[in-house]
Amino acid sequence: MSSATPPNGTGALAKREARLAWALLAPTVISVSLVVILPLLAIIWISFKPFTLSDLRPPAPVVRESLRGSGDDLRIEYRLRNSSQEIAIGGVTLSDVLPEGVTPTGEIAAPCVLEGQDLFCDFGILDGGQRERIRIPVTVDGDPDAFEELVEGSEPGVTGSGPNVLTNFEFSLENYARVFDGSEFWGVLWVTLFYTVFGTIGALVMGLFAALLLNKSFRGQGFIRGLYLFPYVAPVIAVAFTWVTLFDPFSGSANALLVQMGLSSEPINFFGERPLALIMVTVFEIWRYFPLSFLFILARMQSIDSSMYEAADMDGASPFQKFWLLSIPQLLGILSVLFLLRFIWTFNKFDDIFLLTGGNAGTRTLTVNVYEQAFAISNIGAGAAVAVVILMCLIAFSFVFFRFISREEGL
Repeated sequence: MSSATPPNGTGALAKREARLAWALLAPTVISVSLVVILPLLAIIWISFKPFTLSDLRPPAPVVRESLRGSGDDLRIEYRLRNSSQEIAIGGVTLSDVLPEGVTPTGEIAAPCVLEGQDLFCDFGILDGGQRERIRIPVTVDGDPDAFEELVEGSEPGVTGSGPNVLTNFEFSLENYARVFDGSEFWGVLWVTLFYTVFGTIGALVMGLFAALLLNKSFRGQGFIRGLYLFPYVAPVIAVAFTWVTLFDPFSGSANALLVQMGLSSEPINFFGERPLALIMVTVFEIWRYFPLSFLFILARMQSIDSSMYEAADMDGASPFQKFWLLSIPQLLGILSVLFLLRFIWTFNKFDDIFLLTGGNAGTRTLTVNVYEQAFAISNIGAGAAVAVVILMCLIAFSFVFFRFISREEGL
């Protein structure tokens, strides 16, 4: 008995269908490339470039023109400098036209040439940090103060360019060596893993219990559901400020209550002491994002066939047995998806920790490290290197998740 074989796709119709499919997919592929792939490639490119924020602007010649002196010592001065202290600029020229009423009275040194009112200078190459000064003795027909504004108001033409460290093909591992140097990186990585793992698992567990509580119909169920969503829909800056104010060691209500109840002899700096600060930001992560897990888990629980629970009741199963043997197997798929998404989102979280502690008191994660490297100390290359490390960590986690953890169909 012979089995049917699919077409090999080499016919004219198959090729036409393939071209049509690629034409339909082209807008999506282009959009994804522009929005995701190209910025990602740019970050990887920058991570191999040891440069700072000031190096984003390519080196260029900078000129300033002024009218100086008085009487017989009146002169026009051009001060030319290389904007970079290290990179040379080639093809540097300066050109200008002296205003009417200004008459040159002396010779000009090379490499400048003055023909009538037209000035042209060819400096060739300006080394890093090099400065040049051109002096042209002049006389003016009238008030020098009036001509000063006229001279300085005109912009001389200047040309010249140098290599941009961002676009050249010189690469270095200096950024990665700086990232992995010493024990600081591993401490930051441990904080990130603690915050991510416990924040993710806590949000899932809390969302699961919230879904169990609201899986039954009762009066006020809709109001309670809406109340559960408040931490997730509220602006992060508002809830973060509320938490910081609530747990403030000097004026916070939480400390006042603990002291009055005798549970603490003195105020506690919840967001300023190790390791309490890390625990608090993790608790904040759980509280703020458990509603997302709650919504998905509750929707899945309500789609489970109730006849299974009725049969379990007839067999004398306890509530725990029904939960563990019936509910959990039905929820494994959505729990796996939520764990994957929440782990990735929490690993990339920046705003929550930055608003609560600023990364201080042992709460510095990899994302906070990206901000500090790139903007606090203006080391764009090192910040990009940390971002690439975050990407590699998430790729490794995704591989392990899909290869060993998730066994659900479609994942």
